[in-house]
Amino acid sequence: MSQHEPLTRLRPERMVDRGRSAGTASIVILREGAVMPGSLSPWPLVRAGDQGHPVRTLQDLLRARGHSVAVDGIFGPLTNAAVRAFQQTKALGVDGIVGPHTWGALIIAVRQGSSGDAVRGVQEEFQFRNLSGDPSKGLAVDGIFGPKTDAAVRGFQQALHADIPTVTVDGIVGPMTWQALISGMLSF
Repeated sequence: MSQHEPLTRLRPERMVDRGRSAGTASIVILREGAVMPGSLSPWPLVRAGDQGHPVRTLQDLLRARGHSVAVDGIFGPLTNAAVRAFQQTKALGVDGIVGPHTWGALIIAVRQGSSGDAVRGVQEEFQFRNLSGDPSKGLAVDGIFGPKTDAAVRGFQQALHADIPTVTVDGIVGPMTWQALISGMLSF
C-alpha cells in the first residue's frame, strides 16, 4: 500500500459557519499521518494532558466562545471542563477530546477588522511557525486583525493554494484556513 493510499474515508460532513453552510468536507485518514497531496491535513486530536501546539489556540477559541480558561498551552482540568461544557452546549459527544466535530463547532471566521480571542488564536498559529526563537520577530499576539495579520494570512493561503487550489486567497480565516493552521500545515 502506498503511503498516500487512504485507509479510511469517513462520510462527508457539512461544515457550518455562524449558521451558514460552509461546504462539504471529506476526511481522509492516511497511513502514518501522511497527507494526500492536494488535501488539507486532518484536524488534530487534542485531549487532557496535551501541551504546546495547538492547545494555546484551543484555549483562545474557548475564550472566544465565553469560557474562562488561561491561555497557557496546557490542557489541564480547567481546559478539560471548558471543552466538555462547550461540547454539551453544542450537542456534541461529551468526551473532552477535541477532534473534527469539536474543532468545526469551535472555530470562528475572522478577517481584517476583527478583534478578540479568536484573532489571538490565529496569531498564536503564526507564532508557532516563527522559527526565530524570538517572539518579537514574529506576528504580535494582540488580538487585533490588522494589516500584518492580514498579510500573514494571505501569504499562508497563497502557499496552501499552490498545492490545494480550492483554498481561496481572501484574508478570511474560515474553516479551511483554520484547519490548515491548527493541523500544523506549513510548519517546520
